[in-house]
Amino acid sequence: MSRVAHTEADVRFMQGMISHHAQAVEMSDLVDNHTSSEAMRKLAQRIQVSQADEIKMMERWLSTRGAEVPAAHAHHAMGATLMPGMLTAEEMARLSAAKGRDFDRLFLEGMIKHHEGALVMVKDLFATRGAGQDSDIFAFASDVDADQRMEIDRMRGMLKEYQQ
Repeated sequence: MSRVAHTEADVRFMQGMISHHAQAVEMSDLVDNHTSSEAMRKLAQRIQVSQADEIKMMERWLSTRGAEVPAAHAHHAMGATLMPGMLTAEEMARLSAAKGRDFDRLFLEGMIKHHEGALVMVKDLFATRGAGQDSDIFAFASDVDADQRMEIDRMRGMLKEYQQ
């Protein structure tokens, strides 16, 4: 079977997802010093490990295809466009300043919003004519969709205990 070529939409998806994942790692990096919940620590560790690994994979994918590999923290640049669901600088500052249960609630709300943004990115990719056909892109985007949905469900369950 012939290999389907990637599209510009595939490249933009991977470039945008690098920054998207990098912010999730940044958010998760805050957990150890801001929570007393072991469940929150485990959630953050899963996010850190999976998304850091996926960033490396996306960088390799782009590099192999001769596409620009953005810096993982390009979303911090002045005037940078945030991908769907990403927290603003003000939201990140509020999260960074919070502690204990307030932090846990803000983290869960923010990460749910963040993951929902990733689902929008996948939906937009697959809605673009010809995009998402490369086997690597299709597999990755499908995994992102499934994983993010599962984590959203888990986080919504965790969030219920902070809304009582």
